[in-house]
Amino acid sequence: MLEQVKDLISKGLNVDREKITIDTHLQRDLGADSLDAVDLIMEIEDTFNVEIPDDVVTNLNTVRDIVTFLESKN
Repeated sequence: MLEQVKDLISKGLNVDREKITIDTHLQRDLGADSLDAVDLIMEIEDTFNVEIPDDVVTNLNTVRDIVTFLESKN
């Protein structure tokens, strides 16, 4: 799952996949803005067939946060 998430982030934010680790912070480390975040959340929802509630979205700051959320849905 981590590898899929890294792929989505790399494509969505147009960053080198090798720069993305489990502890990468989307805004601080990759410069994601609010529009990037919305696009990324939509892509994650489509790819993994999940719905991410708004109150959860605000807590998805790192790659680890995203992976942990997705793993909780399986």
